Amino acid sequence: MPVTVRSFIDLDLPILAQLLNEANQGSYQFYPYDEGRLRKWIQDGKLQILMAEENGVVLGSSAYADGHWGEEIEWLAVRESSANKLVESLLLKEIEKSVKRGAVFYSIDAGNPNMNDWIEYGYRTEGGLYHMIARLDSARPLPKAPEGIMIRSLRPNEEQELVEAVNSGFGYERLKTGIIERWKTENSPFTEEWVHVAESNGKIVSVVASRTDANYNTHFSAKRGYLGPAATIPEFRGKNLASILTRRAMNLLFEKGMNSVGLYTGEQNIASVTLLRKLEFEVGHHWKFMRKNIPQEAV
Repeated sequence: MPVTVRSFIDLDLPILAQLLNEANQGSYQFYPYDEGRLRKWIQDGKLQILMAEENGVVLGSSAYADGHWGEEIEWLAVRESSANKLVESLLLKEIEKSVKRGAVFYSIDAGNPNMNDWIEYGYRTEGGLYHMIARLDSARPLPKAPEGIMIRSLRPNEEQELVEAVNSGFGYERLKTGIIERWKTENSPFTEEWVHVAESNGKIVSVVASRTDANYNTHFSAKRGYLGPAATIPEFRGKNLASILTRRAMNLLFEKGMNSVGLYTGEQNIASVTLLRKLEFEVGHHWKFMRKNIPQEAV
């Protein structure tokens, strides 16, 4: 019986969790999926998931999402077998049919030999992502703020101002109303105090949010903080506000008992990488983006 590709159904969830755990074993800071965490990722990310099977046995899965970074293949996980290249090819061809804007990408560890397989499938390297880490061993003095700029924590009932500032800084809808309550639910120590803002003439113009890295800390018995999102509205860039707020966030995380902090930034964001290195961040991991142009007439 030939390999067939079908849509994911809820009954596949335990099989999919096992498949992803097997495929990612040994990956950078990976901790196994349970069904609850996997279901939440699927629902929150609005993932389109495909399952490949033969004679009722699942051989692989792929998932697609249209998100912040663009149209992305979230995973391509295939069990080792004599048919694994066929299964990969079938899953990719089906996923690529979902592409709406002419290109899709996949994140892979820099230097992974499987990059050659993606090149064979028509993908090319284009940019990448850094996970940057810094140790927290003391509170440090803040750089001086420009005249007329107030540095403070977010106040209760300022969520809408926070959302507007972050979305203006990113140039797209990065946050939605309700994010504060979500952060409080996912990070029990979190309050508005953990969101650091720069204010000018009563307007929030720059933001750095800090939280605990809850899932990582639980699985690895760690005390690591997380920074993000961070954004400055266009007309206030170049005033050192990101550096001031990042240092303030690091100090607060240290005071809350964290001994390290992590964040993500694009390898092509030279300004961000330069700022972070000055604040003693180092690259903890590097992913490359494999991107493929999809002619729309072929979709």
